[in-house]
Amino acid sequence: MQPTRHLITIAIIWAMVGFAASLWEPLAPIWLWGGGVAAVFILVDIVAGFLQKLPTVERTLPGRFAIGIEQMVPVKLHNPGAMSLRVQCYDGLPGDAVSGELPWTGRLPARGHAAVKYPVTISERGLKDFAPAHLRIFSPLRLWTRNCRSGENQTTRVYPNYEPVLRYALLAMANRAEQMGIVKKNRTGMSREFHQLRDYQLGDQLSKIDWKSTSKRLSLISRDYQEQRDQTVILAVDCGRRMRALDGGVPQFDHCLNAMLLLAYTALRQGDHVGIIGIGGSDRWLPPVKGVQSMTTILNHLYDYETSTSPSDFSEAAERLMTRQRRRALVVMLSNIRGEDGHQLIEPLRMIRRRHVTILANLQEESVTKRIETPAAALDDALEVGATAIYLEERAKVLGELRAHGIFTVDSLAKELPIALANAYLGAREMV
Repeated sequence: MQPTRHLITIAIIWAMVGFAASLWEPLAPIWLWGGGVAAVFILVDIVAGFLQKLPTVERTLPGRFAIGIEQMVPVKLHNPGAMSLRVQCYDGLPGDAVSGELPWTGRLPARGHAAVKYPVTISERGLKDFAPAHLRIFSPLRLWTRNCRSGENQTTRVYPNYEPVLRYALLAMANRAEQMGIVKKNRTGMSREFHQLRDYQLGDQLSKIDWKSTSKRLSLISRDYQEQRDQTVILAVDCGRRMRALDGGVPQFDHCLNAMLLLAYTALRQGDHVGIIGIGGSDRWLPPVKGVQSMTTILNHLYDYETSTSPSDFSEAAERLMTRQRRRALVVMLSNIRGEDGHQLIEPLRMIRRRHVTILANLQEESVTKRIETPAAALDDALEVGATAIYLEERAKVLGELRAHGIFTVDSLAKELPIALANAYLGAREMV
């Protein structure tokens, strides 16, 4: 049991009266009488506090959280005792969780309960543990408090922020994906997958005429083709130390995950298979899955991906990828390369390019872009701008060499990467 502010205030007042009684003797009886009465109430209150039955806590966690997205957590506090209780409750949140409405303070009716909902925002992905709640129970006269913990340890999953995927889904249902900047290109007839027969139209190529049907109908009949389905897209995400850098307060790695989710959703809607492989300190592999319902599988696979302090070994990653994906596919590698990575990166990507259509999605650092656009007002500023220009020139040189070897490249800021990557996928898909 711990004293409250009320008990400390009573003790201070009694001490002040005692000091005054030492200076003026007529106050001594009042001091003694008041102290005796206060002691009785204090003792009765502490005994009553010990006899109070402890409340219990039931927490209902949402099925999933998304980083940076506020979620409501319902909590029910039960009072099994015959007296009402005044309680202060602070739930056992994970270390990276924030709630602006805790601790909750209120009264629990006798043999009743109180239902509480509080908002929680979690800033990191992965498995998160909610510990038992911390309770502070006030004695009947609120002179003492008793601390205890109640409830269960519960675990929940925190996923990447897939809001862009949901927004795209809603727009796609209304055939308005172009509002997000995703350009759907019409490539009918390029993939040679037969769709249907139709009447000949002026301008149709002779190779599209179905002569057998034409001879039966005695009129020209053309074959209609559609984009080939059942292709495979492999997302290779760099989990090395370069991806730990912050961009807009969020690690670049999380920006990549958001872009991967939108690309995965786009590919699944196109009827393609989507697989995922981790490179740079990670040996994770998700075999290709198909169907929009497979987004749940992809989310469950990606939610606990973490970066490491290891450098990215692109040669080893290329060998693993070639071993696990032998059928021709579209490989999308997401990383943050620099000029010095050229000799380590170009040859592995060339090896992948021999079998697969390859896209390298490279993240630009927003701070670097801002620095090159800021006017130089002093010598130090000019030196920084010059070094930044050299840095960007070396990166552009590596990307140019990759393009010369037939590798598609996307060089984009983190906030623009999801849309740029989706457009690159739609542009390269006909090459698979």
